[in-house]
This record gives sequence, structure tokens and C-alpha cells, in this order.
Amino acid sequence: MIVWLSSYPKSGNTWLRALLTSYYFSKDGKFDFSLLKNIDQFPSFDYFKDYKQLFSKPTDTCKLWLREQEKINKDKKIKFFKTHNALCKINGHSFTNKQNTLGVIYIIRDPRNVISSIAHHYQIDLNEAYEFMNTKNKAIIQKKGESYVGFVALFSYLFHHKSWVENTLYPTLVIKYEDLLYETFNTFKNVINFFNKITHSSNSFDKEKAKLAVSSTKFEKLRKLEEEQGFKESIISKKNRKNIKFFNLGKENQYTKLLSLDLVNKMNKQYKEILVKYNYE
Repeated sequence: MIVWLSSYPKSGNTWLRALLTSYYFSKDGKFDFSLLKNIDQFPSFDYFKDYKQLFSKPTDTCKLWLREQEKINKDKKIKFFKTHNALCKINGHSFTNKQNTLGVIYIIRDPRNVISSIAHHYQIDLNEAYEFMNTKNKAIIQKKGESYVGFVALFSYLFHHKSWVENTLYPTLVIKYEDLLYETFNTFKNVINFFNKITHSSNSFDKEKAKLAVSSTKFEKLRKLEEEQGFKESIISKKNRKNIKFFNLGKENQYTKLLSLDLVNKMNKQYKEILVKYNYE
């Protein structure tokens, strides 16, 4: 069964993966990038690249979402998976179901800080990033030759959040990126306790290992690791073909310093419900 780590892009999902893989898949709680392979991303290119059929439309792989999850769950083990997909149906095909999903950990981040990370990551300006976040049918699409083998149904920032957080099918824990940033240990402990609860685990929280996981995944350390080793999930720049920094600003990503007043006011209006609900305003 799958426990999803779900978020809109650039909301802290990779950081939570780092924490969890350090805690569950290392002996001493110390992180390195090789551990991330233990929490894969779905849907992604790798799950559809070997199909011989031609996926002539971007949405063609949606009909295989459940089939691939059934393969993942064939060994009947509990697994974490990262996703940016909305909890949705495409052409009648559900992203997941009760036979494949055990629970959800959803990471929410202040949209006014998401937007600058989106702009940096996808090499677009802030106005384009605003459009990215508000496009109703937004998707991330990947091709192999003439075949559409990668399709992630994002939808808009608001729809994405609502689809996961308001679902009544699966136990869901919502955590704020900002709590992960400023109250890392306690927020991470809540995640582990939630996982133990939904899996009916008898394992107690390992305080010392959690401390090591938190220490070894601090933003500054992740950024240094990326500088020294590179990070395969970073995107190649269209301008100079060099890797764009994945771990870019961290705590320095503050919308009050990066966005114009007009854009802040527009986002305050657009995302008022979210900003109030999570005490961002």
C-alpha cells in the first residue's frame, strides 16, 4: 500500500523525502542523495517508458495509473511515494483508489513563496509563474520520441490543494512547509507518528535518529551536497545547458523581498482562503 507525499511543485516535498529516507533507510540517520531512490515519484517517465504502444495524447498514460500502482503493491509492502499529481480523474481514470492507497501526507506552502520557486525552477518570469499556478488544466508533460510517456495532472494550485486536503477517502495529515522550516523536529515527529498510526506500527518514535535526520538534511547541507555532487532532479538551463540550482534560496525566499506590491495584492486576493486557513495572513 502507498502512503503519498503529495504537494504542489516547489513546496518542500523533496525535503520531506530526505528526512524520511534518512530516518527509515539509513543506519545512522545521516542523509545522502542516494537514499532518495527509496521514495520514488509517481507518475513518472520510468513507469511508462517500456510500453510498446504509442501514447499519442498526453493523457493516454492516465488509464494505466491504477495498473502501475497494482504492480507497485504486488509485494503487499507499505511504501512512500512522492507525487505532484492532483487527486483527480482524467477521462474517467482515477489517480488512485482504496486498494492502492493507505494514507496521505500533504505539504502546503505559502503560495506567495511558491511562485518565486516556480519561476526559478521552470525558468519563467513571475507573471508566467502566476499563470502557471492558476491554469485550470495545468500539467507537466514528457515525451519519448513521439510518445507521451510522462504526464502529471497538476491543475491549479487551489484545485490541487483542495483535491487532497478535502478528500474523505484516505487518512490525511497536512503539514506546513513553514513549520517544517522553523519547527523541523516537532513537525517531523508528527509525520512519523501519523505514519505509525495509519500502519498500526508498534515501533516507537526514535528521537535520536530523528535528530540526526533533521541535522543532516538542513537546507545549507543539502545545498552544499548539490554543489559538490550535483542533483539529478535539477533542471537543465535553456540558456547555458547548466543545471539550475534545486536548493536555491531556503529561508531567503521571502515574498516581501521578491514580489512587487501589485503581485502581492493580486495573490492576497486570489489565495485569501488559503492564507487565512493556514494563518499566513
